[in-house]
Amino acid sequence: MQADPIRAPARAQDLTLRHRVDDYRAGDLERRYARLAVEEDCLVNYGFLPRAHLALMHPRTARRAWDAATQRRAADLLAYIREHGPTHPREVEQHFAHGRVRNYWGGSSNATTHLLDGMHYRGLLRVARRDAGTRVYVAVDHPPADDSPAARAERAGALLDLVLRNYAPLPSASFGHLVSLLGYGAPHLTVQTRAAVRAARERYAHAVLDGVTWYWPADERPRSVRHEARDEVRLLAPFDPIVWDRRRFELFWDWAYRFEAYTPAARRKLGYYALPLLWRDRVVGWANVEARDGRLDCRFGYASGRAPRERAFRVALDAEVDAMKRFLAPADDA
Repeated sequence: MQADPIRAPARAQDLTLRHRVDDYRAGDLERRYARLAVEEDCLVNYGFLPRAHLALMHPRTARRAWDAATQRRAADLLAYIREHGPTHPREVEQHFAHGRVRNYWGGSSNATTHLLDGMHYRGLLRVARRDAGTRVYVAVDHPPADDSPAARAERAGALLDLVLRNYAPLPSASFGHLVSLLGYGAPHLTVQTRAAVRAARERYAHAVLDGVTWYWPADERPRSVRHEARDEVRLLAPFDPIVWDRRRFELFWDWAYRFEAYTPAARRKLGYYALPLLWRDRVVGWANVEARDGRLDCRFGYASGRAPRERAFRVALDAEVDAMKRFLAPADDA
């Protein structure tokens, strides 16, 4: 499940989970993380995944090797964390004072934070919890992996199964894009994942519709069950698996949704953090939702230029806004 730090009105991981966990409140994942068998880590993006899946990617070999000086700093830092237990980056910075480095976006960031991120990515550290949104790290030892060709191919295939099950059904171009993104979570298995993709037609169920090849897990039977679309509205996270693939989005619903938080304000068409609006079984528009002084300010837009006319839609939309208010209210165990 993809994570994102923006709160508008809540983080993406919370917005995703609220439709999948009964009585979920914003921040529950962070509050309960230490008690759950989940990890913050990288797959096709940075987010949360079951701890059992880490063995498919760790020990992870990064594409860029550290130089000798960085290796020494990482070894010193790892020894410090092993000795002190759960460690906040602030404690590390006070002890080591690594200074500043140029970050991915061209600005500067704390060198200690940058090194901790790299150690976490390489599997030397794990996130034990978050304090006010900041990762607190502990040292971790991943068991050695079987590095035989057969075992590497098996892990690559299991990773493909994992991402396809999460995002299917997928058009072939989107499936290929996801495979390329696996270079983030498992760069050392790139050759094996590409080989597994070449065997996709034998590995997965598929069909060609209007010239587009679609893939889904072999044990799913799309024709076997038909559900009546319920009179419900759902405001989805921008990265929810239902809407994550923009190519599939346009094939399904005949309009283009874009995430515009990083688009200059003057060029935005939908808004800073537009939440796709699902009505019955179609995404028909979007909403920008802000929490202000204990109330919600909701602004809606529709792909057709107007809201559905049925009274059932208005009732369902009001119910979803009320559900969002409850989701954003402070939890009892906060």
